[in-house]
Amino acid sequence: MKRWAVLTVLLYALALLVLTAPVVLIAFGNWGKNENNIGLHEVFQMYSSWGYWLWFGILVAGQALLLLLPINIAERRLPSRRPLKIPVIVTAFFLANLFIAGTFSLLCVAFHDDAFYCFSFVDWLCGHVAQNADGQPGSVQTTNWGTFSSITIVVIFFWVIWAFIFRRFAKADDEISLTKRATRWLLRGSILELLVAVPSHVIVRRRDDCCAPAGTLWGIATGISVMLLCFGPGVYFLFVERCRKLKPKPADADKQV
Repeated sequence: MKRWAVLTVLLYALALLVLTAPVVLIAFGNWGKNENNIGLHEVFQMYSSWGYWLWFGILVAGQALLLLLPINIAERRLPSRRPLKIPVIVTAFFLANLFIAGTFSLLCVAFHDDAFYCFSFVDWLCGHVAQNADGQPGSVQTTNWGTFSSITIVVIFFWVIWAFIFRRFAKADDEISLTKRATRWLLRGSILELLVAVPSHVIVRRRDDCCAPAGTLWGIATGISVMLLCFGPGVYFLFVERCRKLKPKPADADKQV
């Protein structure tokens, strides 16, 4: 059973790698009003970015964790309540990311490039503020550490909220119902998030925004990645069912018949 789970995770990882270039090229093709178009060279540079592989590793790890419960179900092991917390935690994490990505896409539409300042509150608290000519505080000087810390705090905050919400709805579920509920919530959330991110990306691409299209692309990438994540348990059960059909029946079962 675990070999089929590994195969499912590998298929998911391969799908992410294959879809990265087409999605980026379509999102930044030569159809927008601004000139922030990219080609294959820029796409290949994305594969060398540590941020891309960090998010890739998180997605693959999330897919693997979501398959722990289906493995126990397929092996007919009745899990205790403790392993049931894993899909709750993983589902809440990706729901938080969908909510943040969708909200940020709307902020990019409303506030243009200034939407990125919502991830600069750590720099503001640390006093990284530029001064105007008259000596008054001006814009926030963003730093990589401050941006990363701000994003981490926001994700953790909404992660806890969604974990509480999802746990309340899934409190009385058994292992099979919990798996179905988790994939259903993630699938519906990713579709809703894409319905927000895709139009937002079209809007900002038809303006002269510089960085806002990158924010809406983040929303599109998150929605597609989580949507593919939802099919992992279903694909795994298809593998298991096919394996059981191909497996010869034991001799004792033929004698009983």
